[in-house]
Amino acid sequence: MIRLVKNLMFVMVMLSLSACNPGDLDKVLGAVLEDGSALTDAQVGGGLKEALTQGIGKGADRLSMKDGFLRGAYKILLPEEVQKVTSRLQNVPGFTSVENKMLELVNRGAEDAAKKAKPIFVSAIKQMTFRDAMGILMGGNNAATDYLKKATHSKLYAAFKPEIVKSLDKVNATGTWKKAMTTYNKIPLVNKVNPDLDDYVTNQALSGLFKMVAKEETNIRKNPTARATDLMKKVFAKQDNK
Repeated sequence: MIRLVKNLMFVMVMLSLSACNPGDLDKVLGAVLEDGSALTDAQVGGGLKEALTQGIGKGADRLSMKDGFLRGAYKILLPEEVQKVTSRLQNVPGFTSVENKMLELVNRGAEDAAKKAKPIFVSAIKQMTFRDAMGILMGGNNAATDYLKKATHSKLYAAFKPEIVKSLDKVNATGTWKKAMTTYNKIPLVNKVNPDLDDYVTNQALSGLFKMVAKEETNIRKNPTARATDLMKKVFAKQDNK
């Protein structure tokens, strides 16, 4: 009872000082924690950014390891058009195992590119303005990840695709695919194909990264021991009590 009275007095005093300024009101009404201290928009935004940074760091680290994509839950499968090509080439000398080879190379390219993902994602997080941070905090298990994906996907795609191209070239996936495609297109009566492998792998790699971030966000929301910083513990404690 005493704590409740203190909290109400704190809000009333701050409201009188704020002179109904919307920015100040947001900070006052943002939250009142169990210890009577106010949780500001800046703290909510900071805690969410720390959670996303932690999730991205772990996700990128795991996926950038050898077999992170190839042997993991987010293995990139070959697109339908590529499977059509590799299937027709199985009986062509020199291309009997091209499907398995392409599958490995595509995933190796994504794993290599994932090493570059962390700073790109972290930079995007730092530039984000969490005007609706409280709504994200009190939202679903993947609310922050969904917001990040919506706000940054196009920018991340533009930054990440060149890394995918470099990685596919590095493991010779591009050269292998061009050779296979050229051979396929010489087969009589087949429809010529030229799928954009770079675009496909980029989207699949980003999809895997976001899924890993979402998984970590859910863990942070549901498991207090996963909150690595004091600010994260303070911010997500409000979510626990909603």
